[in-house]
Amino acid sequence: MRLILGSASPRRKELLAKIGVVPDDIVPADIDETPQDAETPLVYVERLAREKARVIGQANPDAAVLAADTTVAVGRRILEKPNDADQARAFLKLLSGRRHRVYTAHALVKPDQTISSQVSLTRVAIKRLTQEEIDWYMGTDEWQGKAGGYAIQGAFGRFVPWINGSYTNVMGLDLAVTHGLLTGAGYRL
Repeated sequence: MRLILGSASPRRKELLAKIGVVPDDIVPADIDETPQDAETPLVYVERLAREKARVIGQANPDAAVLAADTTVAVGRRILEKPNDADQARAFLKLLSGRRHRVYTAHALVKPDQTISSQVSLTRVAIKRLTQEEIDWYMGTDEWQGKAGGYAIQGAFGRFVPWINGSYTNVMGLDLAVTHGLLTGAGYRL
């Protein structure tokens, strides 16, 4: 079965390689990622992952398509990828000294256009950040293109004293969920 990764994220490609999956192609989806009114973070990420997989699957009916979407949530507030450094700083200040949730929705469309999806949840605690620590982290540029404005697998990891759930989920792809979706669809690993 041909497999397309519906994501431009280099992290997702690297994570797939850790479980022996090399996609035949990588095709990012071009969809509107604006949250809908009163949409919860869980519903939001699942809607986006399913829509990405569906759009790419329709354009590639001979392949299975794996798509995902990750968001950071504080209560019902969705912290997607920051638009600029000011928004990233605001996200880090909001996350400082508290716990939050990271949701990743995984969606797989098979060539017959049936779709399976599953959402993974990880709870993450961030230590109370000083202004100096925020300034230092902003200087790393790791925050760019990362939900919530941070990358747990990089320098920011020093500020994370506790997680409950999948570490790889926080990076953008829960490998256990991904493995289950792929093997359940008949993909041989």
